[in-house]
This record gives sequence, structure tokens and C-alpha cells, in this order.
Amino acid sequence: MNRPTLHLGDRLERRLVWVMQVGLVGMFFIGLDRRNTGIIVNSLIGLAVAQLPPLMERDYDIPMDPTLTLWITVAVFFHALGTVGIPGADLSFYRSVWWWDHLTHALSASVVAAAGYATVRAIDLHTDKIHLPSKFMFVFLLLFVLAFGVLWEVLEFVVSEAARVVGGEPILTQYGLEDTMLDLVFNAVGAIVVALWGTAYLSGVVGALAEQFDDRSG
Repeated sequence: MNRPTLHLGDRLERRLVWVMQVGLVGMFFIGLDRRNTGIIVNSLIGLAVAQLPPLMERDYDIPMDPTLTLWITVAVFFHALGTVGIPGADLSFYRSVWWWDHLTHALSASVVAAAGYATVRAIDLHTDKIHLPSKFMFVFLLLFVLAFGVLWEVLEFVVSEAARVVGGEPILTQYGLEDTMLDLVFNAVGAIVVALWGTAYLSGVVGALAEQFDDRSG
């Protein structure tokens, strides 16, 4: 069965990835200009994550086609962009656009769900001692992403409170209990999207990971 595509073409997808990576570099310099630690750190983390697909393909022979690379880059780009906002404006997109936080949570959760699915599915293929039915995988993705989401919310709270105590600029910000609950809802949305449609894009990654497990155990 052929892998589904976004019908954008590999060349266009690679160009979009390149444009967003350049955008992340630009955000880094905006952060330096504004002396904003949050923008600097989030843009650097975004750049680091955006380099993972070529690193995994080069060093671990895990196929990361342009669609998967675009998927990951979009998630980190929009998160970093949310800390910047419109040039000249006082508020970031996270503060001025009510749905921005929900969008980035859904995107990030989809990447987390994809990583969790690929790893567990590869283990399932690697050993006969484990069998994971498709219905279980659906539930697993939801629980895995929700657990990760709770951990992330705790991290946001700790980082935000630590910044408040020391009087620094928070790298991560929590906006209250209602926002936290909505974040978890949109995390679940990201997981459901991956469970229903995203797994077909991950077959090559799953196969490569299973081979890696076989080589290590053999």
C-alpha cells in the first residue's frame, strides 16, 4: 500500500521546512534584540528539534520523508512564533490570539503521539511476546499523550513560578486551571488525529525502528 501524501510535492515540502527553519533563526535574533529569554530559548529549542529528522535519517537510517519533517517543523515553528507575535506589538500570539495555545498544543501532541506510536508499534513487531491490537493502540495513544500533557503542564507551572520568584522572564507560562484543562483537551485532539490518520505516515519509521531493535537484540 502506498503511503499517503499531502499532495504538496516533496520539493515544496522541503522548501517550506527550509523557510520555517530560517524563520526560527530570525526569531532567535528578534529575541536577542528584545532581550527576551522566552523567545531566545523557544526558537533555539525549535531549531534543535527541526534538526532531528535529518539526524535520525543520517545516523540511524530511520526514513524521515519530507512530510514527516514538515509535520515536526510546523509544530515547533508555530510554538516559537507564538512567543514572538506581530513585530512592534506588545503582546505575543499566545496572549493576543485566544486559539493559538490550543493550536500549538494539538500540533505538539500529534508529534508526541507519533513518537509514542512508532516506538510501541516497533516493539510490537520486534517481539512475539507482545501483541498490541489496534483498539489498544488507540487507547494507548490517548493515555500516553494525556500523561505527557499532564507532565508538561506541571513543568509549565514550575517554570512559571520559578521565574516569578526570581523576577525573570518565564520561558513557559501557565494561564490558569481553565486553560490547563483546554490544553489537555486539545492534546487529546492531536492524539486522535494521529490515531485515525497519522499512523499511515509512520510505517517506514516503524519498520526501521523494528530493524534497529532486531539488530541490537541479535
